[in-house]
Formats: sequence, C-alpha cells, structure tokens
Amino acid sequence: AVSHLKLRDTVEVNEHTAGYGELPDFSKLNPENDMCFTFNGTTSGVRVPEGCDFISDDRTGLTLCDATSACFAMNMPWEKLDVTTYSWQKVLGGEGAHGILVLSPRAVERIESYTPENRPLPKIFRLANKGKIAAGIFKGATINTPSMIAVEDYIDALEWADSCGGVDALVQMSLDNLAVLEKFVDDNDWIDFLAKDPTTRSSTSVCLTLDLDADQIKKFVSLLESENVALDIGGYRDAPPSIRIWCGSTVEKSDVEALMPWLQWAYDEVKSS
Repeated sequence: AVSHLKLRDTVEVNEHTAGYGELPDFSKLNPENDMCFTFNGTTSGVRVPEGCDFISDDRTGLTLCDATSACFAMNMPWEKLDVTTYSWQKVLGGEGAHGILVLSPRAVERIESYTPENRPLPKIFRLANKGKIAAGIFKGATINTPSMIAVEDYIDALEWADSCGGVDALVQMSLDNLAVLEKFVDDNDWIDFLAKDPTTRSSTSVCLTLDLDADQIKKFVSLLESENVALDIGGYRDAPPSIRIWCGSTVEKSDVEALMPWLQWAYDEVKSS
C-alpha cells in the first residue's frame, strides 16, 4: 500500500516491522493515526495477540486489517477493527480471487467525509456516490458480475461452517490441529516453532524450523511430496529455512495426526543420507 499508493508523497508513514516469527513493538503505535496491519502472518507463523488490546478503544485513527488467514479460525474483535478484508479461499476453502470487505460505522463516516485529491478510482472500486456510502454493494448489488458458481460455493462453505457449530467450532478445530503439532514439537528436539511465543503463534499457518540446513529441508519437503503425503509445505522463500503446515478449520485433526509419523520418517531419511 505504501509504495503502490505513493503514501510517503502525501502523508507521514511510520513503518513498524519485526523478524519472522516475531511481532513489532505495538507500544510505538499512535492511536491518532490510521493503522494498517495483518491479523495473521501466513509466511511467519505469528498472529496478533488475542483481543487486540494494542488497539486503543479511544483511537481517532482507523484500523485497516488484512484478516485473510484469520477469519473463521480466530476470534475477531470486531469492535477494534474498522476496515477488515478476508478471502473466501483461506479458512473456508472457497474460490480464490474473491473477498469480503467489512466496514465499521467509523469507516463509513470516513468514506463519506473524505475525498482524496488526485486519486481517481475505477468504478468497480468506488465505495461512495455523491458523498454517501454505496450501500447497495453491501446488499447484493453487483458492479461487475461475479461467478455465480463461486458465490454458491461460498454459500455452501458457510452452511458447512454452520453445520459444524459456527465460528466458535471452527476456531476450536484450528486450535485442535495446532495442539497436535505442539505435542509433536514437545516430543522431538529436532523440530521447533518459528514463532517462539505461544500466545502469538498462528493456529492456521504453522511455521516450523528443523534441525536441517536449507538444502536438507528441500529434500525433506521433496520426500513427503514424492510419497503424496504433504504438498507445498516448504517455508516462504524469504523466511528462514522452514516448513509450513496449514492447520485451518477445513483440515481434519486426524489428518494432522497421520502426518506426524511421516515427518519423523522424512527427517530420519534426510539425516541418514
């Protein structure tokens, strides 16, 4: 957002970063400023703390949250979130390239009261019309016709979520999957979490370091793929050498449990070669 919108040309931007597996220092945040953050880091295996207490209830700035791999697998403190986006694809396993935008009353007020200069928007991205929120967009009106098959697939995913017990049940399913990996890590000294703090450890995109170098980890991943056991579990290309295991709510706990002996097998194979 900073580079694409050339924000530094028009406003002051404070960027707070941290290494993989860590979170930035939230005490540096100014509640008078707008804040853009990711709820759950799919590449780093960390999430923001439960409840988002680092966000002030008396803030005057807006919070803009990318919750793509968090919604439906983590408790979302909606009173803290003003602009939230998530995709159909991640936790609910829907179609890619589709997403949801959730706006708070404070965000709606900003849309209706602020018009940036020299920032023309294509019609498909406009959320206001003559100073008022384009409410029809949030009631089923379409600008461009989306795939109705994709929409039906999302409805089916929501009905599945409801049949499981709703959001609370989906959150617990993801936590149960994480618990399988936590036990495995506790039982084996050759594997560890990239995120050391369990209170900010992702329950969906679980990132793990191994007692192997980068080339050995590639072989580890390749062995599991060759057995059709685990696909595409190599860590993010810019992250420390690691693996990633998706533990979202569409993954059965029994499948995660079945994977654990295979991880041990692949490690033993690489170490002995």
